[in-house]
Amino acid sequence: MYREFDIKAPFFEIGPKAYIYGQESVELAIAADEAAQKYDVDIIYTALSVDIPAIVAATERLKVFAQHMDGIEPGRGIGMAVAEALKEAGAHGTMLNHAERPMALSDIHKAIKRADEVGLATLVCADTQSEACAIAHLSPNMILAESPDLIGGGVRQQSDMDKIAQTNEAIAHINPEIMVMHSAGITDGRDVYAVIAKGADATGSTSGIIKAQNPHAMVNEMIRAVRNAYDERNA
Repeated sequence: MYREFDIKAPFFEIGPKAYIYGQESVELAIAADEAAQKYDVDIIYTALSVDIPAIVAATERLKVFAQHMDGIEPGRGIGMAVAEALKEAGAHGTMLNHAERPMALSDIHKAIKRADEVGLATLVCADTQSEACAIAHLSPNMILAESPDLIGGGVRQQSDMDKIAQTNEAIAHINPEIMVMHSAGITDGRDVYAVIAKGADATGSTSGIIKAQNPHAMVNEMIRAVRNAYDERNA
């Protein structure tokens, strides 16, 4: 089995979804690439599939991921995202099972297997600890734990923060090699700092960046917070 993975903690995921595309997405990716190099933080940029080649060509450090991938072989499959096509487009990996693109556990398993076969990293979303544990048995590279209630601008409560260590421990008990990202409800650098300081390998944001008055400046603020929190946590 061919399996490529070179992302290290701490890392950050920027998910533009379908808010931006084309040149606007390329420009945000370039700003993210600059922040990745400045603070030595790996950044996953989950782009629309059609934008992957342009973003890959315009950046150096960025890890460009597809927003979804299907666990099929090349052949029949109108409208499906095929592992080989994403790899040839320049993708470094793929996100799976986002709350806005849910998948059955069996389909997640197939997609992880196909990603492993072609050398794409996998970041799989889970909305509960029990789902995260089920996914951990499938051995993705990363699990993104996020509550659907927080996606799109929700406010993190203390209970959400307390779940970070609990979820990390539960996943590590199954497979300690999986890195765990905690996201949703991330609006600024303070939120980023708090989540990383609590023990997350990574966090990320969509609306906190896209809806900011200056998205490029917000990217810099958030990545700086990742670096500072992680370094202080491990000092």
